[in-house]
Amino acid sequence: METAELLEIIGRNEDSRHQFKANVTNEISLAQEMVAFSNSWGGSLFIGVSDDGTFSGLTRNDMGRLSQLVSNAASQQVRPPINPSTENIATPGGLVMRIVVPEGVSKPYMDKNGVTWMKSGPDKRKATSREEIQRLYQSAGLIHGDEIPVRGLTLADLDVEYFRAFFERSFGESLEDVDLPLAVLLENMNLMKESLLNVSGALLFAKNPSFKLPVFIVKAIAFQGNDIHEEHYIDSQDITGKIGDVFHKSMSFALRNTRHIQGYQNVNAPGEPEIPRVSLEELIANALIHRDYFISSPVRLFIFRDRLELISPGHLPNNLTIENIKRGNSNIRNPILASYATKILPYRGLGSGIIRALKAYPDIDFDDDLDGNQFKVVMERRG
Repeated sequence: METAELLEIIGRNEDSRHQFKANVTNEISLAQEMVAFSNSWGGSLFIGVSDDGTFSGLTRNDMGRLSQLVSNAASQQVRPPINPSTENIATPGGLVMRIVVPEGVSKPYMDKNGVTWMKSGPDKRKATSREEIQRLYQSAGLIHGDEIPVRGLTLADLDVEYFRAFFERSFGESLEDVDLPLAVLLENMNLMKESLLNVSGALLFAKNPSFKLPVFIVKAIAFQGNDIHEEHYIDSQDITGKIGDVFHKSMSFALRNTRHIQGYQNVNAPGEPEIPRVSLEELIANALIHRDYFISSPVRLFIFRDRLELISPGHLPNNLTIENIKRGNSNIRNPILASYATKILPYRGLGSGIIRALKAYPDIDFDDDLDGNQFKVVMERRG
């Protein structure tokens, strides 16, 4: 790293990926900082830079001491051990050590005392909630939100006739032809575990999944202007039910609260939606299938005068970026749900949905909010 690049980073101040310290003498506190970076999105720790952006004048001897401190902290104070890299940068105000900590592939990471640390803006904090720890296991591919059993939802809550129709349509045979008890069949299909429907089984086939999963819904609001207003809006609906019902109700809400363009059609024709149906279908399906089911929050569908927004709990998983999802890259967060959704929703699961949505309607922007832990799709409305 050149000095000019370092000065540019210092000028922007600390954030979730860049942190400054005048000096470090305690390997335990250093390990906690590296754990937080490993459990989040990785980042760089600059030692030799004070909070006010000035250099603290570290020397060559300091660099040798810090190198040993980094090595001890990474190997002896972090569980599992990590492999940060270091770089010594010469500045007019003294040497600066840059410690680069990549995002971990074996989350969750802990300090020697078993404490899990996370980034919170430029600072760190302890991960305390069960859902937060679960999301770390999820990011490592060790657990998925859609496979968690739902307490209180048993075989009695299954919509048997709906499941029967799905099974016959998908597999070409009736439930009676399968020589297995229904509960065993559901477990074999990864829809049930320990006599309870899991999140996938509940969302796909329960009579009333919202009874035990009240936040896994879509909150839809159409506003009069271009800003959120708590009291003045055109339409509002809490969309509940099976995931297939939620999809179709969400489509209906979006279509009835956006314009239809007549174009060259006969005046008696219904007109084409201002946002093409295929784009809405792909993006609403993605929001329902790929949201983070470890976060207790609904998908939000907001319609403003100038745009439509879809806000999903959870930022893009693992190493996905906005640039590579536009190229068709995918990383399935909820594999069970995704595998069955291809038979219920207009969803193919091949990473091509974003490409199709953009091809039909290029006026779509994406915002991967890491700190807010949400993913936003913004579709401009045509005047």
